[in-house]
Amino acid sequence: MSRTMSDGSEDFNGNISRTGSHRQTDHHGYKVRFPPAKGLFTELAEGVKETFFANDPLREYKDQPRSKKLWLSLAHLFPVLDWARSYTFGMFKGDFVAGLTIASLCIPQCCRYAFADSSFVPPLIYAAMGTSRDIAIGPAAVLSLLLGTLLQEEIDPVKNPYEYSRLAFTATFFAGVTQAMLGFFRLGFIIEFLSHAAIVGFMAGAAITIGLQQLKGFLGIAKFTKKSDIISVMESVWGNVHHGCNWQTILIGASFLAFLLTTKYIAKKNKKLFWVSAIAPLISVIISTFCVFITRADKQGVAIVKDIKQGINPPSFHLIYWTGPYLVKGFRIGVVAGMVGLTEAIAIGRTFAALKDYQIDGNKEMLALGTMNIVGSMTSCYVGTGSMSRSAVNYMAGCKTAISNVVMAIVVMLTLLLVTPLFKYTPNAILASIIINAVVSLVDYETAYLIWKVDKMDFMALLGAFFGVVFASVEYGLLIAVAISLGKILLQVTRPRTALLGNLPRTTIYTNVEQYPEATKVPGVMIVRVDSAIYFTNSNYVKERILRWLRDEEEQQQEQKLSKTEFLIVELSPVTDIDTSGIHALEELLKALEKRKIQLILANPGPAVIQKLRSAKFTELIGDDKIFLSVDDAVKKFAPKSALNV
Repeated sequence: MSRTMSDGSEDFNGNISRTGSHRQTDHHGYKVRFPPAKGLFTELAEGVKETFFANDPLREYKDQPRSKKLWLSLAHLFPVLDWARSYTFGMFKGDFVAGLTIASLCIPQCCRYAFADSSFVPPLIYAAMGTSRDIAIGPAAVLSLLLGTLLQEEIDPVKNPYEYSRLAFTATFFAGVTQAMLGFFRLGFIIEFLSHAAIVGFMAGAAITIGLQQLKGFLGIAKFTKKSDIISVMESVWGNVHHGCNWQTILIGASFLAFLLTTKYIAKKNKKLFWVSAIAPLISVIISTFCVFITRADKQGVAIVKDIKQGINPPSFHLIYWTGPYLVKGFRIGVVAGMVGLTEAIAIGRTFAALKDYQIDGNKEMLALGTMNIVGSMTSCYVGTGSMSRSAVNYMAGCKTAISNVVMAIVVMLTLLLVTPLFKYTPNAILASIIINAVVSLVDYETAYLIWKVDKMDFMALLGAFFGVVFASVEYGLLIAVAISLGKILLQVTRPRTALLGNLPRTTIYTNVEQYPEATKVPGVMIVRVDSAIYFTNSNYVKERILRWLRDEEEQQQEQKLSKTEFLIVELSPVTDIDTSGIHALEELLKALEKRKIQLILANPGPAVIQKLRSAKFTELIGDDKIFLSVDDAVKKFAPKSALNV
């Protein structure tokens, strides 16, 4: 997006140079100034501050007594101490309703997942340390798939359930350590390498993979592949079709899936009826469980949950692998799962924060997520993060603060302690239907289409993540997405955009002639703009591209018998920085132009650029009289007749 400058013009994103929008704008009397010289340590300190402390977190500590600083430190670590002081009963009513609503979504998952504690221990930690008011913490479909896939590659959960659980706790511990360290050292910018497009593709691929995995319970298949790629899953499904499927299981799964999708459609059409979709999973579990118990359909081949452990799991600190080969494997899995969980949670938090017009602190979020997973690994929990579906329900239910997570945690805990045995006859098909219904919304085809229209390279990252997850594995999908995203960055860095500028009639604005065909070129003057910093990665390309513009211009002049180019003006306002390679490229450009008897002129260099050009003595080489505050000033000086015509 372009942003309006103080002089009425727009920046380079709007393709209008910073020269003023009215004819009477006059820069005469002003020259390009050199910023105050800075020492090495000053520059390093400023660089570190902008990289790691961009939001200036220490500003509120200035001129405060020691007791106040201590309180601010505690509030920084536990934000609940800050907002709890203004908490009201009215806010609690909203949080209470929202907490009960999202608990109704969590309870069916407690029947499905072995580590049900993940739905009440991590939310309690996050409520004290997190900064998002809307995010619902607990197990998430995508992260559960990722963790399950990576763990099953190392240990068979059926043959070795004890070792499998130990590795899961180990991975959860290191996921938490990874997240907490990123927050402590303020390295949150690392997760930005996973672009929005890559996340959309990854989520869609994971949704399809998760849905296919549920065919085992949905169709009543006894022997099912442990692989997650679509080819292996479909081979497994096709191989079992010949042996027949349990029709009662299919009937239960299909009928309740239709019910869940219908309630979701109703909630989507009428936002006030969001609660219909929210309580539908719990109603489905209750009704299907009752029907199976009355008809004893489990005797007819309908697979049920059977044994569900009642109560809260014991501490698991002693189960974490602290030595041996599984320590390294747990660390590797934990780092991957931690990064994915972090990316998902912060993306969800930012989404709802924007809707309610408040800010979340990325580094505090990392500390909160990391701490809750470290504690969770010691209390029989696996990696938790923000759930998009539950967060959306939490938002629609009218949550005010993170207390809704506390309410949800208490309800889930009471369920585990008191009523878990009642879900013994819950059919696996209904749990599969609930998960399929949940992941359907993760396939965001509208956003995918928008990405295709806006940026084709972003769409390639989306496709890479999608096909990588669907046809290979979650790990490969992430690697492909990150590789394509980095490739896009490298392409933009090494091949920055350049543009020929022309004058808009009756103005002093010089803009891209491709975007504004009515913009006219100045006779005898070629004006070029470089839309990027000039570094060693692109300096040679920038030089060659400008010379190519010049050769094309000379050929056109010969064909049309126009006056030859005498001046080359390089508009530098978009160039935020330059290194020694960039300066060397300008020196080579200057030599090439001197051979053609063309003068090089620089327009509007920024403070960092002009400072480095002076330090390298390039300003002496080109001459101070060849550096101008604007393109218009340069044209008035070297092509006054053309300037008078505007």
